[in-house]
Amino acid sequence: QLIPLFVIIGSGGVGAGLYLMRLAMFNPDVSWDKKNNPEPWNKMSPSDQYKFYSVNMDYSRLKKDRPDF
Repeated sequence: QLIPLFVIIGSGGVGAGLYLMRLAMFNPDVSWDKKNNPEPWNKMSPSDQYKFYSVNMDYSRLKKDRPDF
């Protein structure tokens, strides 16, 4: 009777770990390589979607409205 509990809790833990790993690898706010790319958020274009899920936002229609540094 405890097997479904272990399966649900285990899959929740694995899912949370995978999502944390996705955030650590692909989020532009995190910089692992300080020598080659110290500010990865400056190289993102407005059409890049880095959020996992967006409800009503179409990133392909966004225009660049900031200067290049």
